[in-house]
Amino acid sequence: MKKLLLVLLAIMCVLTLAGCSSAPADSSGEEETTETDTIKIGVVQLVQHAALDAATEGFYETVKAAFPDADINVLNASGDSANCSTIVQGFLNDEVDLIMANATPALQAAESATADIPILGTSVTEYGVALGIENFNGLVGTNVSGTSDLAPLDQQAQMILDLFPETKTVGIIFCSSEANSKYQVDVVTKCLEEKGISVIASSFTDSNDIAMVTEDLCSQVDVIYIPTDNQAASCSETIANVVLDKKVPVIAGEEGICSLCGVATLTINYYDLGCLTGEMAVKILKGEAKIEEMPIEYFPDPVKKFNPEVCDLLGVSVPEDFEPIE
Repeated sequence: MKKLLLVLLAIMCVLTLAGCSSAPADSSGEEETTETDTIKIGVVQLVQHAALDAATEGFYETVKAAFPDADINVLNASGDSANCSTIVQGFLNDEVDLIMANATPALQAAESATADIPILGTSVTEYGVALGIENFNGLVGTNVSGTSDLAPLDQQAQMILDLFPETKTVGIIFCSSEANSKYQVDVVTKCLEEKGISVIASSFTDSNDIAMVTEDLCSQVDVIYIPTDNQAASCSETIANVVLDKKVPVIAGEEGICSLCGVATLTINYYDLGCLTGEMAVKILKGEAKIEEMPIEYFPDPVKKFNPEVCDLLGVSVPEDFEPIE
């Protein structure tokens, strides 16, 4: 019986020692590894709407084409700046290699959280305004760069007068918490006032008051302009219910807003903008470029588009060089 017990103990010791060896050793005594480090990217998107969704999609597909095994975590902040900060902190805990921040509050949250991890913004109109940089020359010079969704604001202002030459008063709707929206409002207001047009700029705080603000503005103006404002974009259907009922035409800062409530727009392509941002990310991750040396990039060829359904409803005719929104 003792001999049998000793044999069993010996077998158990052999099995235990075998279990302690997790990988074969090479001639140098070090363990071999067959896995490579996975690239980790965190994407924080302020809110879901057509323009931001398209930018994220373009970024995702471009990076995946270069790095098929990349771990890209896309999270939506549901329009809340505080959620952006929470999401970014999660990315820092996960030790991501790069952060893509979609929209100004997302960029501001990321820039405040880290000075080490590369941050690429997109759908951000003016980086100098967003980051509080005076006399901004197009190069942030830190761990932040990205792409701008700025279309020529003077041309958007002129579009109002080209399509509606009898206009005397223009109303502008924007969210009071979006710094880049205020920047666009100021530029467009100056362009219009220089042409003798009165401007009434009305801000809203959230979705709860946008219908009331829009309705009040409709009673005072001939045309409404909406900049590339993320909160306005997410509430475009609410705006449409008011302006279409009041028969007040809207010129929009981008295609997504225009597709729901606008007559026409001079717009960039947000999917292509996301692709451009993705190309910047690939260069950084491959070590082909340093983010502190990468200037902000802009979409080169904005396009005039119109909303056929809204134009028919309001009896608006547009020139032949406008493309229909599909």
